[in-house]
Amino acid sequence: MSKKEAKPGEEKAEPESSWKHLIYNPNTGEFVGRTASSWGLILLFYLVFYGFLAGMFTLTMWAMLQTLDENVPKYSDRVASPGLVIRPKSMEIVYNRSDPSQYQEFVQHLETLLQQYNDTEQVKNELCLAGQYYEQDGSEQKKVCQFRRSSLGLCSGVQDSSFGYREGRPCVIIKMNRIIGLKPAGDPFINCTVKGENLLTQYFPQEGRIDRMYFPYYGKKAHEGYVQPLVALKLLLRKEDYSKDLTVECRVEGSNLKNNDDRDKFLGRVTFRVLVTE
Repeated sequence: MSKKEAKPGEEKAEPESSWKHLIYNPNTGEFVGRTASSWGLILLFYLVFYGFLAGMFTLTMWAMLQTLDENVPKYSDRVASPGLVIRPKSMEIVYNRSDPSQYQEFVQHLETLLQQYNDTEQVKNELCLAGQYYEQDGSEQKKVCQFRRSSLGLCSGVQDSSFGYREGRPCVIIKMNRIIGLKPAGDPFINCTVKGENLLTQYFPQEGRIDRMYFPYYGKKAHEGYVQPLVALKLLLRKEDYSKDLTVECRVEGSNLKNNDDRDKFLGRVTFRVLVTE
């Protein structure tokens, strides 16, 4: 043969050398197909590009934050009328009055709620003018009107630490949810009825009234220490009422606040069950 036969090792040398040059070419100084100056320009471009995007994002967020009030939300999906909630934290108040372990949890819920309403705590708040809104739009830090625990009378837990549960005449506390800027028209009060029964009840404060001096509410940050007005309902159960399954419905009335929306059963009203046995 005129041509020399290629040695086995020489056939693999050229492909292996080409593969290595794809990563780094010592002849041109290229790394992965680009020189050092080319890589430097690309990195500089992306550094400037993403730096510009970050700057635009930061500037946009800063501009948007300047339009917000730290005390009042710019947009709110809350309803215009508040819902009602009760304490104890249960829609079913069922217990045997001769067994303290069955109602101790209810008593504890009420005691926990009323700690912030203690007269010793409320004395540092303002004595506001009853029957009038306490508007404080001009001041940065809002003052809080007093609501003393003692105003809840027999349901304050002061005279009876069991809130009437021991004697089978339990107390239930009703309060409205907070809504910033709410100023209910008229003279709102809580009215509770027992479905199908003519049950005697007693309200604290008198007639279940919610005074307008506790409105408006300015928000958690501006209105630090604010306490919602409460209404206590005492169910004056008689012997014949024990072991009866009672359904109690409470509504806020006497104002423009909604209490009959079929789509929201807690809007301006609340319903709960009471069953006391001996």
